[in-house]
Amino acid sequence: MPKPSKPRVPALVGILNITEDSFSDGGLFLTKDRAMDQAHQLMDSGARLVELGPASSHPDAQKVTAELEIARLDSVVGALVEAEIPFAVDSFQTATQRWALAGGASMLNDIQGFADESFWDELADHSCDLVVMHSIQQRGPATRASDREGPTLDRVLAFFATRLAELERAGIARKRLVVDPGMGFFLGTSPAPSLEMLRELSRLRREVGCRVLVSVSRKSFLGALCSDSETGSERPIAERLPATLAAELFAARQGVDFIRTHDVRSLCDALRISLSLEGESFFAPASLRQIC
Repeated sequence: MPKPSKPRVPALVGILNITEDSFSDGGLFLTKDRAMDQAHQLMDSGARLVELGPASSHPDAQKVTAELEIARLDSVVGALVEAEIPFAVDSFQTATQRWALAGGASMLNDIQGFADESFWDELADHSCDLVVMHSIQQRGPATRASDREGPTLDRVLAFFATRLAELERAGIARKRLVVDPGMGFFLGTSPAPSLEMLRELSRLRREVGCRVLVSVSRKSFLGALCSDSETGSERPIAERLPATLAAELFAARQGVDFIRTHDVRSLCDALRISLSLEGESFFAPASLRQIC
């Protein structure tokens, strides 16, 4: 029997939401002290960097101005820089992205895939990584849009073929680009397109020719798949960790480069056991950061 290929160890991006209405942890990290405690915990658990979310993007999220996003980010970013903790900022608003670049962000994550053409020249002048996300909404936060007909991967590849070429023509090096196919409501209302996309991650990475980030942590499609057989009710958010880990480990086996997650410590443990079972050496969280 041939030996299985060596597993890829993805870099873990720890989610830190500084919002009142994030779907799973809204209101928990609004103060600088609580946010920094969580940032240190995420990094100590094995995260490569901490991603700050100053606004929610689920279908019922409140609309937040760029000014409010920046106000939420301001004290936390200063503390992260002082503590030498690398950070990303999750925002589709150009003013917030510009502010984050000036503040030293290592990564920008845009659910609209950097749709603002007027900002591309400025992005080209910086060196941080750019997470270009696909969504069926194209603009703004997630909605409860119906699933699209036809293969999900085909639509995702068509979007990236166009957008990545546009960004490269603007002078943004491909090595800085990371693609995120979108999951959950960003692909449709049912679990089907998210499952399809998870199964196609290795092909996505191969065909786009750049790094891939996946974010399935605690998402509603996992809750739907684990719904109560008698009542039909979704698995509550607080009980979605096992489902999340199963999906994240599958994504790791598909060769993704980044996994964005709330539960860094749990995922590190799961990765270490998976690697140990496959005969690889035991990786402590700090080693995960060095290897990724």
